[in-house]
Amino acid sequence: MAGHRTRTTLAACAALSLAALAGAATAPPGNAAAGERTVAVARKAPLPVLVDCFDKARVRPADFVLACGDGNSRLVSLHWSQWNARKAVGRGVNVVNDCKPYCAAGTFRSYPVRVRLDRPASWTKHPGVPHYTRLTLVYPDGRPAGYRPVVTYQLWN
Repeated sequence: MAGHRTRTTLAACAALSLAALAGAATAPPGNAAAGERTVAVARKAPLPVLVDCFDKARVRPADFVLACGDGNSRLVSLHWSQWNARKAVGRGVNVVNDCKPYCAAGTFRSYPVRVRLDRPASWTKHPGVPHYTRLTLVYPDGRPAGYRPVVTYQLWN
């Protein structure tokens, strides 16, 4: 008899544990006078991230290094007007070393830039996390020597 009660208790605990792990998919029934209702709980998909040089996932970062090897090009003072599942749009400043006469003795120059991130895909390091795979810079006023008015980079995974 005691063995049967223990098995029943264990089975009930296991069922409750599984229900807790799975998460409640419905709200408890409403007031009977108001009518029964079931409300589905929607899981919000994670927003895409921007993966930096150190494999750190960031959402709406204030800065971003473009030249990971030497730091000679970076985005600073970033302000994002949009960041959603398809794209991110913002403005900032691209600080670029002119490398004249050579990079160690060069001067960092600042250029206003419009930034767009898009083409989200699953991040290899964390497959459940989407990350933007393309970054586009638009230079509305001056731009670094040798740069086009619009520059597009494929981002690392």
